[in-house]
Amino acid sequence: MKVPTASELMAEGKSPEILFWVGCAGSFDQRAQKITKAFVTILNKVGISYAILGKEEMCTGDPVRRAGNEFMFQMMAYQNIQLLNNYGIKKIVTTCPHCFNTLKNEYPELGGNYEVIHHTTFLQQLIDDGKIKMKEGGSFKGRKITYHDSCYLGRANEIYKAPRKVLEALDGELVEMKRCRSNGLCCGAGGAQMFKEEEKGTNRINIDRADEAIATGASIIASACPFCNTMMTDGVKLAEKEETLKVLDVAELVAASLAD
Repeated sequence: MKVPTASELMAEGKSPEILFWVGCAGSFDQRAQKITKAFVTILNKVGISYAILGKEEMCTGDPVRRAGNEFMFQMMAYQNIQLLNNYGIKKIVTTCPHCFNTLKNEYPELGGNYEVIHHTTFLQQLIDDGKIKMKEGGSFKGRKITYHDSCYLGRANEIYKAPRKVLEALDGELVEMKRCRSNGLCCGAGGAQMFKEEEKGTNRINIDRADEAIATGASIIASACPFCNTMMTDGVKLAEKEETLKVLDVAELVAASLAD
């Protein structure tokens, strides 16, 4: 896939309309790379001028800050902010709620002021503007889809409507889990938990959450976060339901439904 970088555009004297912040998961995790590809497919299809930072992109610093290393967070943040400001970036879209929350809410106090949009909100805008055209009777028509609210998208930033509106555009049947929206349950990966050994207890959170999704009778769990995707996928595997229940990102569902 041909994905332009900010430095390439800069060399041509151009600047992108949006910067796509890929994030660590979207860059290095094999599963999350598929989400990145799906989102790029959509961007190419609608013909938006975009770029990524490529090898210049560093982690936003979210996991180290959550794990308590404030010094390292600020070092990483300053480096990213300097880079973004040098490129004159105004608008950032990201597929990761952790990157979204950090760039939007934590970078301004360090001098990084940007319009930051999560990809579900961005996709909803494109659908509302008629830029994304869906196939008639698409592959998800009538299928039961349950949506898992990511903590950093939901409770931290109160984005509940956008992902659901995108899923409704697929003509699927949206079924809610018992705990959803502001009462949603964490997948178990937030706060840098993804990278540490689990503490003593009787239940793993991701298994509890996956069981709630299975109970809805849905055939698709839609997520909007690469970490949630991993945790939910593991939960579905442990329940031995991967034949009948797929965990897919909202961008993957949209990319699979694009009209030719």
